[in-house]
Parts: sequence; C-alpha cells; structure tokens
Amino acid sequence: MQNIHQPGPSSQRPDKRNRARMLISCPDRPGIVAAVSHFLYEHGANIVQSDQYSMDPGGGMFFIRFEFDLKDLDAELPVLQEDFQRVADRFEMKWLTFRASRKKRLAIFVSKEDHCLLELLWQWQAGDLEADIAMVISNHPDMRGLVESFGIPYHHIPVTPDTKAEAEKKQLEIVSDKADIIVLARYMQIISPKFIEQFPNRIINIHHSFLPAFVGGKPYAQAYTRGVKIIGATAHYVTEELDGGPIIEQDVQRVSHRDDVDNLKRIGRTIERVVLARAVKWHVEDRILVHKNKTVVFN
Repeated sequence: MQNIHQPGPSSQRPDKRNRARMLISCPDRPGIVAAVSHFLYEHGANIVQSDQYSMDPGGGMFFIRFEFDLKDLDAELPVLQEDFQRVADRFEMKWLTFRASRKKRLAIFVSKEDHCLLELLWQWQAGDLEADIAMVISNHPDMRGLVESFGIPYHHIPVTPDTKAEAEKKQLEIVSDKADIIVLARYMQIISPKFIEQFPNRIINIHHSFLPAFVGGKPYAQAYTRGVKIIGATAHYVTEELDGGPIIEQDVQRVSHRDDVDNLKRIGRTIERVVLARAVKWHVEDRILVHKNKTVVFN
C-alpha cells in the first residue's frame, strides 16, 4: 500500500514564514490595545488580525490575540520579545508569542474506537489541520495498519491495573521531546496526575456530554432509557479533576423517541469527532487562552 502521509499542498496556503502570534491576558485598564499596537508598529510589525475580550471593563481580566507579520522574523522576534517585557510589566501581562510556521507536534492516544482518530487524520492529510502528527499511542493493536498507512509511527502499549504505572512511564518516554500536545481521541484510560503535570493545558480530551448525568458504562443506553431529547460532546483540557478541566468546545444535536441506542451512538460519534477536531485546530492555531477553569477561544 502506498503511504499517504503528506498533508495537502502548501502552495495553496499563505506564506507564514514571517508571521507570529501573541496571546496576552492581564487586568483590564485603558490603554492596553494602544500600547501593544504602538509597540508592534515601532518594531516594524504589521498586524493582520486582532481579537479581544474583556470579562469586566470595570476591573476584570482582559484577553487579546494578535497575528502580525515581521520581516526577517527569525532574527527580529527575539529582539521584539525582549523589548516587549517593559510593556508587559507596565500592564501586569501574562503573554506568549508563537511562530505561525512552527507546527505543533501531536501525540494521539486512542483505544478501540476510531472515529475521532480518523477525523484528525483526514483533516491533517487534507492540510486543514496545521500540525504534525508525531505518533499514535494505543493500549490496543487494532489501529496499527490504519495509522501506519498514513506513514505515522504507531506504539502499542498495553495497560492493565497492574501495569498502568509502567505503561505511563513508557508513554512519557516516547512522547518526551517529540510532542507538544496530547490528544485523547477516545482513549479509555484515566491519565495520572504525574502525566498531566508534564503537559499543563496541553492534553485535550473528548467525551459525551451526558456526564455527569449518565456516569459509568453504556451512557447511550442510559440516555435511551431516560428518553433524552438532546445529545452532544465536550472537548476540554485534562486536569486532575476527572472531566472537570477547562472546556474548549461543545456541540449538541436534537434526537427523539424514534432514535434507538444504535442511532444515538452514530449521532454521538459524529458530534464527538467534529468537536474534538475543532478544539485541536484552535489549540494548534494559538486561539485559546486559559483563565482559572475557563477558556477564551478566539475562533
């Protein structure tokens, strides 16, 4: 079988070699946008996109995302970053800058269900997901042929209650220095606090939105029994609180008494794969700011 691992043609994409992104959060006060815009102008940067949000103009937090072009970015960005610290100190800013051309590396964790994994692979292959899929890790061997047909490394690491700690150690060894983001594409294992510490706000999970109403096994069967009228899915960052991390994206679809359990599962799978793909796309495009247990998403 011919490998199909190359994403879509880059010639169809705008040249981002000299494009950077800046994410800022700080206490709201007058003059923030003017100060940052003037700073970028003074350093020869051309702002191509700007989005902002204030939680409370009377004393809450302020969030802003800039995309800008800067000639000879590799040489000039370190200078800009050093000089910007004076502006940041003045406004008590937390800030990050990213090179748009530097694609983030994904490590996708999966178990036996393939719908979320396939959506990510399809979008990546089409060039719609601006990231590099560095590897897929699974506690089952089922997906090896599928993943390797895309030219992507596949690591099978079995997990049992007795071997969970050892398995996570192997997983961390594999992803260390090779992945920027962990995507749990229906990975049916709980991630330990030690693992989460290595990737703060960089582990994205997907689950059905029945939680916590329908906890435990067979949530779609429970939903059918209760006669639900809406089903959905939630993508969120993983924290030590199970399914309690900052929410990135959600979606729902109406259902009726005519939908049996199989129909609910089918509809649910579609929502899950779309919601997870959106969340991953927004993360790799540096569109998300986390504040406490909430997200601000500039999409």
